[in-house]
Amino acid sequence: MPHLPNAVLWSIPAFVLLTVVEMVSYRLHPDEDAEGYAVKDAATSVTMGLGSIVFDLVWKIPIMAIYTAVYELTPLRVPVMWWTLPLMLLVQDFLYYWSHRGHHVVRVLWACHVVHHSSRKFNLTTALRQPWTTWTVWPFYVPMIALGVHPAAVAFCSSANLVYQFWIHTERIGTLPRPVEFLFNTPSHHRVHHASQGGYLHRNFGGILIVWDRLFRSFVPETERPVYGLTKNIATYNPLRVATHEYAAIARDIAAARDWRERAGRVFRGPGWQPGPAPEAGHPEPAGERVG
Repeated sequence: MPHLPNAVLWSIPAFVLLTVVEMVSYRLHPDEDAEGYAVKDAATSVTMGLGSIVFDLVWKIPIMAIYTAVYELTPLRVPVMWWTLPLMLLVQDFLYYWSHRGHHVVRVLWACHVVHHSSRKFNLTTALRQPWTTWTVWPFYVPMIALGVHPAAVAFCSSANLVYQFWIHTERIGTLPRPVEFLFNTPSHHRVHHASQGGYLHRNFGGILIVWDRLFRSFVPETERPVYGLTKNIATYNPLRVATHEYAAIARDIAAARDWRERAGRVFRGPGWQPGPAPEAGHPEPAGERVG
């Protein structure tokens, strides 16, 4: 078993230092156009981050059991060496793109990921606002395990990807040189991802690289100033409600649904999906005409 560090845990001192630097920068050089910091919002984000560490340890037990079973069944083996790690990071980043995109277009997955988008601020503490229900993420990395990558190496790549994304949650950095903006996920690209405007919704899913978005037509450049948060924002700083509010909304929609088709749509369609109107009494619904 390869001995690889948890990049997130090792990076916590850097997270704290950079957050303090950003806070001080707003004090010394205020920007009336930037969202900046709010005490309750930042406290909620930090609490969500700490809670995610605890809950991830719980979900890690069954997930690692599944990964280990897949790893033992595959005859393939990829050694952990200086030249294979960059390739593993590349594959993990590709799979992260599809996981991230999936968590935006399937509502039950969005219920997990919406936590990260629930802040109307955009600063380094927003990066810490992580979900507590990450059991929906693991299936996307099974192909990597099946190719012979050790589960510990997958965990390391995932933590390294998460650490990279910390610094892009800021309004204090504008745009970077064009080659960097073309290849990598940057604060400018990620501001678009966190925006709630229609043209920015569900765009720029990349983790480390933005080239996946360019290849799969989900890239949008930053042109107008983003408005952060959700299309329907939540009025709470309670971490438990932040973590579970979309699951509760799904449950309410399922309870109010007219039929099983609508119930399935409420779970597996996109976050904004709505069923078509009910057919009038005495007029059966024509096949193929119902929206969704």
